[in-house]
Amino acid sequence: MGDTLLQLDVSVDYRTKPGVLRDVSLDVEAGEILGLVGLSGSGKSTLSLAILRLLDRSATVRGRVEFQGRDLLTLTEREMRAVRGKEIGLVLQSPMAALNPALTIGRQLFEAWACHGGSKVGWDERVAEVLESVSLPSDPAFLKNYPRQLSVGLAQRVLIGMAILHKPRLLIADEPTSALDAITQAEILKLFAELRRKLDMAILFISHDLLTIAQYSDRVAILDAGRIVESGPTDAIFRDPQSDFTRRLVAALPTNRNGARGDRRHLLHDSAGAR
Repeated sequence: MGDTLLQLDVSVDYRTKPGVLRDVSLDVEAGEILGLVGLSGSGKSTLSLAILRLLDRSATVRGRVEFQGRDLLTLTEREMRAVRGKEIGLVLQSPMAALNPALTIGRQLFEAWACHGGSKVGWDERVAEVLESVSLPSDPAFLKNYPRQLSVGLAQRVLIGMAILHKPRLLIADEPTSALDAITQAEILKLFAELRRKLDMAILFISHDLLTIAQYSDRVAILDAGRIVESGPTDAIFRDPQSDFTRRLVAALPTNRNGARGDRRHLLHDSAGAR
């Protein structure tokens, strides 16, 4: 860590809803996990889509999104297509909505590979490597499955595998565990931590769940009503939250066995014991 990979300062307005994001400033360092926390409707998903320029035409984005020294807001659509999926991966909340129900898992993985110049030469080895890294089988029978034949947890692993096919420098994970049961959620969170370490990949982890963020993030940014109200190292945010909104979030967390909040080691230990 230490090299700034992504640095942004953006505002987003919709025609019918101005001020969805207001002067949101963030930076993500190479190899770190930055947790972005906010309630539903705070603008979290809007920010993730704004970074990749995937918002619909009713949205107006102002400011800058610098990724590895380039302002993504100034790139052509063709240049952005080369960034999406190759340099920046994206994992969405619902794998069943993100995956194409009409195509097999193998076909979808290969299309994600081929759209950035990958060929059939070496494909078998690459798909086996990726599926193994997300704890999925790589045999032909599994690759012939359609999304509807998989559990939500397995489908989410497929989506993560697809997002890391090209070993991106940054992975944006937008509420990737909210549709999962507690055990599968824990497995997916552990997987993200392992992938960060193996691939030296930064992760922007977006969630409404501060406890989830606390367990795996190096730093945290708190988003409230379209503004960043506080950011800093995770432990510092828990020990001494500065904004009223962050204090309310921390106060709503379960206490540890001594009745205290603010130490994520206790929170991690207690939540693991509850599972």
